[in-house]
Amino acid sequence: MAYDDLRSFLHTLRQEGQLLAIHDEVLPEPDLAAAANAAGRIGEGAPALYFDQVKGFRDARIAMNVHGSWRNHALALGLPAATPVREQIEEFARRWDAFPVAPEWRADPPWRENTLEGAEADLFSVLPLFRLNDGDGGFYLDKAAVVSRDPRDPDDFGKQNVGTYRLQVLGPDRLAIQPVPMHDLARHLHAAERRGADLPLAITLGNDPVLAMVAGMPMAYDRSEYEMAGALRGAPAPLATAPLTGCDVPWGSEVVIEGAIESRTRQIEGPFGEFTGHYSGGRRMPVIRVDRVSFRTHPIFESLYLGKPWTEVDYLVGPNTCVPLLKQLRAEFPEVQAVNALYTHGLAVIISTAKRYGGFAKAVALRAMTTPHGLGYVSQVIVVDEDIDPFDLPQVMWAMSCKVNPVDDVVVIPNLSVMELAPAASPVGITSKMIIDATTPVPPDERGNFSTPVRDLPETGQWTARLRSLIAAR
Repeated sequence: MAYDDLRSFLHTLRQEGQLLAIHDEVLPEPDLAAAANAAGRIGEGAPALYFDQVKGFRDARIAMNVHGSWRNHALALGLPAATPVREQIEEFARRWDAFPVAPEWRADPPWRENTLEGAEADLFSVLPLFRLNDGDGGFYLDKAAVVSRDPRDPDDFGKQNVGTYRLQVLGPDRLAIQPVPMHDLARHLHAAERRGADLPLAITLGNDPVLAMVAGMPMAYDRSEYEMAGALRGAPAPLATAPLTGCDVPWGSEVVIEGAIESRTRQIEGPFGEFTGHYSGGRRMPVIRVDRVSFRTHPIFESLYLGKPWTEVDYLVGPNTCVPLLKQLRAEFPEVQAVNALYTHGLAVIISTAKRYGGFAKAVALRAMTTPHGLGYVSQVIVVDEDIDPFDLPQVMWAMSCKVNPVDDVVVIPNLSVMELAPAASPVGITSKMIIDATTPVPPDERGNFSTPVRDLPETGQWTARLRSLIAAR
């Protein structure tokens, strides 16, 4: 099932028992963020949260934790709620192969029902803003999709970027944005500023659930997130054109903000409680001028709590990090079996692979670090044999405890790039990266005593399925 907007997905979550509507009056701070934080502590099966009585806000409708469990993530992909996470990722990878699926443009997007422009474009009059963590430097939009075009090639649809970036509200018509240097938006901004020009963009809030996934997905520069959304949805992504900037935006968004990043303008942004579980400090960041705000009548404001894992962001960006890394590695190393990059947006990655020759596993790990996503994120790679499930942490720990000789199998590479938000980086943006080769040596590598491994009995697979069936039927 393909959802064209946030509202239709919330309806499905309600039908599936995965939406908890809270009608009692709550405080914007700390109740909203604390409730979403608590949902992340519930674990598997946590519902989305919907608030419609928030003190100080008239007619506010706020959705949080929309992707905040594997059940919700499965439903977003149109899968049964009980689909195991490994199967969700495998289905994600299968649909990836359908790329590209061209979008379709639709008339009369619902976000055009109301418009504020020029001096009337006041974010505070439209959005019920609140802080997500008590140490945040201000209000943040953290689940928006930011759409920009490459100024050098504005007509290339594939180079139009749809990305998720943290946005601090500086005033009624000002936002600060943090474009990580490895991300496509930073390339667009660099090209615009070299010309001394502003960078037009559109910011969309309250999007369909698959669009939220692809906006945080590491993809090749000239691959369209909208065409990938179509592949994952199994149907073309519905789009409309933002009238002021000409950016292509989701047809079903709740709010569309249009404006531009002002050339060579910087202002202090932060701190912000990030997905790493740590606050980032205040830094000088680019500034967005808001020129137009369009919104549905009674818009639903969707926000995402993030902090010490696990929170909604980990469910949202986990699979969409695993699959691109898997596909990019397999293109050069078909021996790669699976990639587990569920941890902190892939700062740590576990890869299972067969090996052609001695030293092969380390080569795979090095390549993971130099993929588009790896350049900014992948700091620690554990490589295991093809018969180890990288999503089964007891199996991974067995491989590490029995197959790793630290003097030979742990490799540390100094002074590599990492995103500025990585808490362990020193200086900011630079880190040492580590490979742990927990695979069985193969010729010409003859180290160790691995000639007599214990194998599963041939009937184990059948009994595994049988036991699961018996347990489910209790």
